[in-house]
Amino acid sequence: MVTTEIADKIKRLEEKYAAMGQDLSSYLDGLLYADYLTYWDYIQLDVLLNLQHPRTPIPDENIFIIYHQITELYFKLTLQAIEQVCQAPELTADLFKTQMKRINNYFRNLINSFEIMVDGMDKQQFLQFRMALLPASGFQSGQFRKIEICSTGLVNLVYEPQREGLKGKELSEILDNIYWRSGATELATGKKTLTLRQFEQKYMRDFLFLAERYQQNNMQLRYKQLPKEVQEEVMPLLKEYDLNINVRWPLMHYKSAVRYLNRKPEDIAATGGTNWQQYLPPRHKRIVFFPEIWTEEELENWGKLAFE
Repeated sequence: MVTTEIADKIKRLEEKYAAMGQDLSSYLDGLLYADYLTYWDYIQLDVLLNLQHPRTPIPDENIFIIYHQITELYFKLTLQAIEQVCQAPELTADLFKTQMKRINNYFRNLINSFEIMVDGMDKQQFLQFRMALLPASGFQSGQFRKIEICSTGLVNLVYEPQREGLKGKELSEILDNIYWRSGATELATGKKTLTLRQFEQKYMRDFLFLAERYQQNNMQLRYKQLPKEVQEEVMPLLKEYDLNINVRWPLMHYKSAVRYLNRKPEDIAATGGTNWQQYLPPRHKRIVFFPEIWTEEELENWGKLAFE
């Protein structure tokens, strides 16, 4: 028996498909013969569980791969949340707060789970399989760089002594001086490592396009567009966002590097040739997305605020 409710839905479906020049009956045939959806098909479980391809037979390499894959998925969620804020035709306080809370939750989970990398692998196994990864490096996470570019004015991603001279310059010139490019140069010669050359070849065009797209509507500018009373309300969320991405996350990487690469009398080199001792500590680079919300004292102590 066709109820009034079902008849009404069929009528609305006919109108929907007719507007697109489509035949509802054909779509109903497809629905009639389609299999029921399963959990494993919906999330592509078999594909997901076969995305790990270790380069060695050493068991803990799987931990290393899976954790980095999980990290990149959280980065994807973060970029989706940023997109909703920055590209919203009309920015509301509720939208801003909702997406900020999501981003902070994503990074909170990542930071809290990083013990998997710090203590969750056998050190000797890591030092064995890592040599099969050369010259790949976590430094090459393009999504993390995109999060940075979408979060603030591009000049804030340049080391402080260079910023004043780059204000008002073309985005391409500012991007040429972005802080992380010095993180993968050889200390002795200043030459770019192969890791950096590969990374730039793959992503620099995308980064420039993204910087242009977000030049007038990055997270920092969207925050400034909120009413003053709302800015005060969301400031704690912004501070957590800044600390999570620019202090706590790099510190966890530094802690992991010390655990696996620190050795007397000479530290072990990173797989990508990054000068991790200088590059990872937040106090050395002092990258801040929202400098206007921090006091001078807080900025002076940047990197010491990690878990307050």
